[in-house]
Amino acid sequence: MESEIKQLTPEEYPELLKEINDPPKKLYIKGELPPQEMKYLCVVGSRKYSSYGKDVCKTLIEGLRGYPIVIVSGLAIGMDSIAHESALENGLTTIAVPGSGLSESVLHPKTNKELARKIVSSGGTMLSEFEKDFKATHYSFPQRNRVMAGMSHATLIIEAEEKSGTLITSKFATEYNRDVLTVPASIFSSNSFGPHMLLRLGATPIRNSHDILEALGFKPEEKQQSLNLEDLSDKEKKVIEVLSTPMERDELIEKLDLPIQEINVTLSAMEIKGIIKESMGEMRIAG
Repeated sequence: MESEIKQLTPEEYPELLKEINDPPKKLYIKGELPPQEMKYLCVVGSRKYSSYGKDVCKTLIEGLRGYPIVIVSGLAIGMDSIAHESALENGLTTIAVPGSGLSESVLHPKTNKELARKIVSSGGTMLSEFEKDFKATHYSFPQRNRVMAGMSHATLIIEAEEKSGTLITSKFATEYNRDVLTVPASIFSSNSFGPHMLLRLGATPIRNSHDILEALGFKPEEKQQSLNLEDLSDKEKKVIEVLSTPMERDELIEKLDLPIQEINVTLSAMEIKGIIKESMGEMRIAG
């Protein structure tokens, strides 16, 4: 059975969305809005994402687990879907803003109907300024990008080509005086054009989840001091065990006694999450 679609009054809009100079005249909702005191992070990126981009998105969002953060994205195929799914996997609330109405008969893209249902059933939200039976058009996507950027405290860009709707979202975020965050990537990838352009324009570079938390006003070091081993994978637990004493990376790799590719993936993920860091030529537990 399809969830009920309701219309919000302007007073019920997300707080930051009320502040922009061109708020929606109407706003329709499925589900319930999260508490206003939570921090909204818009996460967008390329539809033609790379394996690097996917891993970065999943790892960064995993590192936000346990914080009062809402992940906002556009339900599109690609990085949007990964952001929503990662939020759900890590117990974070997520809001989807499609470029269509909210009726399942027109929801865009059709392939994400099940994801949309999961978002609402998990306590998340579907939002659209379009009438419930409105079919997506070329102009509706930039229009919804404005809503996503407008309601969010910060916008995180993960991979974007030179001509990308993702960069439209960052443009709106800048116009609304919101923080723009982005992840540096390979100079050999066309998906790096957007992030590297944004960095030149003053966007905040994101190296790990702690950088995001700090941009949103949290103090991640306080949580890091009470590292919960239950949240770690078996490989990550082994790294923590071996790193009871700081050591050089080569020595750590030798002591872990695992396939080198698995070790590199695990260490990279832990560095992005801010669990470990390399300092003075040695690997050590962060915090």
